[in-house]
Amino acid sequence: MDRTNLKGKRVLVFGSGISGIGAVRLLEAVQAEVILYDGNEKLDKEEIRTRLPEHSACRIILGELPKELPASLDLVVMSPGVPLDIPPVEALKKAGIPVWGEVELAYRMGAGTVLAITGTNGKTTTTALLGEIMKAHTKSVFVVGNIGNAYTDAALSMTEESYTVAEISSFQLETTMEFRPKVSAVLNITEDHLNRHHTMEEYIRVKELIARNQTKEDFCVLNYEDEELRRFASECPAQVVFFSSLHKLEQGIFLDGGQIVMRTGTEEILVAGTEELKLLGRHNHENVMAAVAMAYCGGVPMDTIRQVIKRFTAVPHRIEFVEEIDSVAYYNDSKGTNPDAAIKGIQAMNRPTLLIGGGYDKESSYEEWIQAFDGKVRYLVLIGQTKEKIEKAAHGCGFMSTILAEDLEEAVKICAEKANPGDAVLLSPACASWGQFDNYEQRGDKFKEYVRNLKA
Repeated sequence: MDRTNLKGKRVLVFGSGISGIGAVRLLEAVQAEVILYDGNEKLDKEEIRTRLPEHSACRIILGELPKELPASLDLVVMSPGVPLDIPPVEALKKAGIPVWGEVELAYRMGAGTVLAITGTNGKTTTTALLGEIMKAHTKSVFVVGNIGNAYTDAALSMTEESYTVAEISSFQLETTMEFRPKVSAVLNITEDHLNRHHTMEEYIRVKELIARNQTKEDFCVLNYEDEELRRFASECPAQVVFFSSLHKLEQGIFLDGGQIVMRTGTEEILVAGTEELKLLGRHNHENVMAAVAMAYCGGVPMDTIRQVIKRFTAVPHRIEFVEEIDSVAYYNDSKGTNPDAAIKGIQAMNRPTLLIGGGYDKESSYEEWIQAFDGKVRYLVLIGQTKEKIEKAAHGCGFMSTILAEDLEEAVKICAEKANPGDAVLLSPACASWGQFDNYEQRGDKFKEYVRNLKA
């Protein structure tokens, strides 16, 4: 889109978090007239203003949305954390105003080639790895989205030669319209965010929107082991490339024993042996295969891809080794924010484990997670809003070794007292961090701090 199209337009940015502030900055840079709105009247306008550009003319409104406001607006830009079915949003949509998300805004204001990743689990590792591959291939690369860098902050720096590697959540996909990646990927779809999407059918529909505007000139990388994604492949408008950790594919990328192999239809390429990778566990080998397939479809030579995947190490907060104290290894898997992600955390453990779980209730069910303990978990130490709910589920599954703790600091101390030499202590909560922490990063950082305090 021509970046001057929004000049002089009156735009409401809904939500004052990182995404909202990024959207304001971008809109003011293209000379739109911006109003920043947040329904939380307890927020401090002056604190919000400190996060805006120095000479920002943005008007800030908190609390109730003025009834006369919608009639004067040309566009609404939603922050991904704001549900689309709340009354103020319904009122804006009813007024016939276009509602974009921050990804849609950034995409229209940006330029170049977009490689976009979604899925319930593995997004951040795959995005970070693909970002490193692209940086080894070309100069102008932006790694953005749910990974912590606002897409909107980068958009105006992009040129036609740029590559954007974007981690896109279901919340962000809900408000896309023209967003069209050259290469997309859906890594997996398991139960998550039902408090926002309400049904699995809606959650699946939203995830698959990543490929909605693609054509046969584009590529969509899908997990062959996910039944829903195999079904989606038949209706996906892009060229589908499968990855598989359990099946040898006629075409696609797959694990063959300890080898990652790619078949293109014309040749068979040995990508790497899993023992050459620094990433552990089958779920990480799936992430590597997805990143390899995306980079290859994006035109990166296999030699470049190979060099990067062999040196790449795990991202923070995802089965991250912290310390070994008194022969007990401590691991931070704070990014295990739902049961399926936490299953992968416990599967990666190769010693008896004391597991810390619990947090904000996203209306998940926990039985499958508990059944995946597979004799590895000696104690399950629970914190947060969900601790009684998870304890009840554990006892219902016949797992009785549960301990309820007041907070994360107490949970770490309990684990240190109960652990034997040779054990592991794993923070892998199967829940979001909200209520106790601002985000999973803060939760993981606090865990690391409490662990290191044990040495004091």
